[in-house]
Amino acid sequence: YQMSADTKQEEAIALIDKLNADPAINGLMVQLPAPKQIDTDALIERIDPNKDADGLTPANIGHLWMGNHFVEPATAEGIIALLKHYEIPLESKNVVIIGRSNIVGKPLAALMLEQNATVTIAHSRTKNLGEITKKADVLVSATGQAFLVKADMVKDGAVVVDVGMNHVDGKLVGDVDFDNVKEKASYITPVPGGVGPLTVQFLMEAVVKLTRRQNDR
Repeated sequence: YQMSADTKQEEAIALIDKLNADPAINGLMVQLPAPKQIDTDALIERIDPNKDADGLTPANIGHLWMGNHFVEPATAEGIIALLKHYEIPLESKNVVIIGRSNIVGKPLAALMLEQNATVTIAHSRTKNLGEITKKADVLVSATGQAFLVKADMVKDGAVVVDVGMNHVDGKLVGDVDFDNVKEKASYITPVPGGVGPLTVQFLMEAVVKLTRRQNDR
């Protein structure tokens, strides 16, 4: 459902209520960022947790941190799946996540802890960021700040996951200075074509899981 940029809060809430009540609708998400007049937290809280494809309702985030989750935020889940696919161990590893958003940073930290990693979350108020990132065995950047992560901030052999999406001179680039960091990293994800497609995949998988549960399948 596409709503106009001048949509009012009550109109968006009414649509979510309508979709929550519709048995033909199995999954909902709010496309972010929303227009400035919209309280996105209120919209997300309004979604039926049983139809929460993004895994961002307070109920599902609570289940995530308690370790009994059914759906997870898609980008965070995709990153874990990517690391498992390449058989990159996380247990006892130092993982640094730059970014503390509810969409990526915080849920990814919860999933990393489930893998018995030692997790540090850095953010815009973190001092001496480079000193922290150089200790990371696995470094994830999700800030939306182009080329934030330089080669001198990464230790040799680190795994670097770039979640950033930034437009610079008409091109889509990540948070990581890819051309220079790739010379030091053992693995590194590109932008575009790295984490983004996994986000789409796991969002679709969440809808399938929710649909099956709603239909007792």
